[in-house]
Amino acid sequence: MNKDESYDRGRAMRFDMFGEPGVRSLDNADDFNEPLQDLVTRLCFGDVWNRPGLDRKTRSMLTIAILIGQSRPDQLRNHINGALANGVTKDEIREILLHATLYVGLPAGTDSWRHAREVLQENDVY
Repeated sequence: MNKDESYDRGRAMRFDMFGEPGVRSLDNADDFNEPLQDLVTRLCFGDVWNRPGLDRKTRSMLTIAILIGQSRPDQLRNHINGALANGVTKDEIREILLHATLYVGLPAGTDSWRHAREVLQENDVY
């Protein structure tokens, strides 16, 4: 893997937001999934998440809302952990859930509330 500034920023962001589990997938990448891990690290976290137009907290809040709408529980759980690291509060997560549920519908919203509650409990924030 050709490491560069974008990769280094992305790896640092992943560690800041998700801790050791956030970089474990990088460290354990094999020849099959290394291209995906490299893409996510460089493009998503190294470039887009590091742009100056929005702060990390705002990006986390947007990401949670989008993942609720996509019904992506694994990613939602990961990004709620990241959001907590980025300063998003339990009350703000609740408001994001309520607002998104209104627009995406009850099935996706209800599942997301359950997953969010579990993550908040795991982090002793509930």
